[in-house]
Amino acid sequence: MKKRILSGMRPTGPLHLGHLFGALDNWVKLQEGYDCFFMVADWHALMSEYEDPSNLSKYILECVADWIASGIDPEKSTIFIQSHVKEHLDLYMIFSDFVPLGWLERCPTYKEQLRELSKRRLHTYGFLGYPVLQAADILLYRAYAVPVGQDQLPHLELTNDIAEKFNNIYPEARHFSKIKPLLTDMPKLLGIDARKMSKSYGNFIALGDSEKEITQKCSKMFTDPKRIKLSDKGHPDTCNLYAYYKLLKKGDVPKVFEYCTKAKLGCTECKKDLADLISDYLSDIRMKRENLLKDKDKIYSILEHGAQKARKVASETMSEVKKAIGMV
Repeated sequence: MKKRILSGMRPTGPLHLGHLFGALDNWVKLQEGYDCFFMVADWHALMSEYEDPSNLSKYILECVADWIASGIDPEKSTIFIQSHVKEHLDLYMIFSDFVPLGWLERCPTYKEQLRELSKRRLHTYGFLGYPVLQAADILLYRAYAVPVGQDQLPHLELTNDIAEKFNNIYPEARHFSKIKPLLTDMPKLLGIDARKMSKSYGNFIALGDSEKEITQKCSKMFTDPKRIKLSDKGHPDTCNLYAYYKLLKKGDVPKVFEYCTKAKLGCTECKKDLADLISDYLSDIRMKRENLLKDKDKIYSILEHGAQKARKVASETMSEVKKAIGMV
């Protein structure tokens, strides 16, 4: 049997190129060798969007459409919505009883999210405890491993700490095994303003953006700050545009490098070329997602089938957990 992995995304806005290159491309490859459970993490989304969750259902459908359009196959992988499996909150509640506050307050990504979403009211019990829910998500399915980048390792370490503490408190169970990281080489792709690409900053190119939207966004992209005039020679390795070219136009990267370093092409033209390249690269994904979103019943059917499979695994885990802690 294939070993199981779990991963998910929060439906807090449109998926973008960062998601495609940083996660989805890897997910597509992993589903060939693993029993993949891919979760739309709507409870996690609500933790930051509780003041205005009006777009949550829309983003959930778009998220699933983007996954499938990018190559996630519902016949190979289990796709489901977190809140459709009640056991997530059951295990979260049990873990919450013994996880020390200090573990959560020291979490580096918690601090980073507070800075990134500084305009939101996120000094809440729920947001502080989201790593506990994340641990419940992973351990509920007895995942063998989780695909993560280096920056996400603290979350996985905390999950393993929680699993170990549960095992120590209830030694007769020894229920949870240590989760392994599947380290992924996440390409460094910044937003159009050269900051971290984030839905919170609105500095991304979405997978569903039209050609016009892509052109408009590329025209605003931050380029080489040392290149003032057209005749100035550029520095591709420090230019945000060049990072996109390296991901999207592998065969012509040397030509782009030459044009830039020898001042044969201006940044404006370079942005136009990049917009065409991105639009062409995303054309197939865009067409597939548009067709999927026209048939929402098909998406709902995929999600219900995935939830049934997820609930079966989750209920088996919770039955053992409740027995270990003395609940019937």
